[in-house]
Amino acid sequence: MGSTPDPSDASLVARMARGDRQALAALYERHAPRLLGLALRILRNQSEAEDLLHDVFVEAWRHAGSYSPERGTVATWLSLRTRSRAIDRRRAAPTRNVTHFGDLGAPEVSDPTADPARTSDHDKLRQALGCMSLEEQQVIVLGYFEGLTSSEIAERVGAPIGTVKSRTRAALAKLRTWFASRAGET
Repeated sequence: MGSTPDPSDASLVARMARGDRQALAALYERHAPRLLGLALRILRNQSEAEDLLHDVFVEAWRHAGSYSPERGTVATWLSLRTRSRAIDRRRAAPTRNVTHFGDLGAPEVSDPTADPARTSDHDKLRQALGCMSLEEQQVIVLGYFEGLTSSEIAERVGAPIGTVKSRTRAALAKLRTWFASRAGET
């Protein structure tokens, strides 16, 4: 006997908006490992990251009715919520954990092969980062995945803040061009 296909993320969120707790559980199971990795990368504290993940899913439950597929995928919706809340917590913390910048590539937060849709996104991110210099990759990864400000990036990499801002502008311009050139691709 064939099994029924897994529901889409958007259909799970629609069911959540109608009060379906099983849909929330399914969405959590599908996205929690990746989101926990993102939160952990920014916060550098397992229990803080786990608390934040819980808060993000509670918020997603409460605001499921406001999700709009026209504005982006559910994965993006959840990732942006996670990143934003993690940065807010990190900046509110009295002390900051200093980490050293390692691999310049896209951070590995979960096995992308576990979900075919994420495999495509992971590959696209790696290709997009490949269109820029290592210094540009560095400011994008530190700014987005670690939530550092331009001043903090400048301090971390030992470069003037103007240089960091120039690298960021150049990297973002390259990303816009890269994504625009692939706008019709799925």
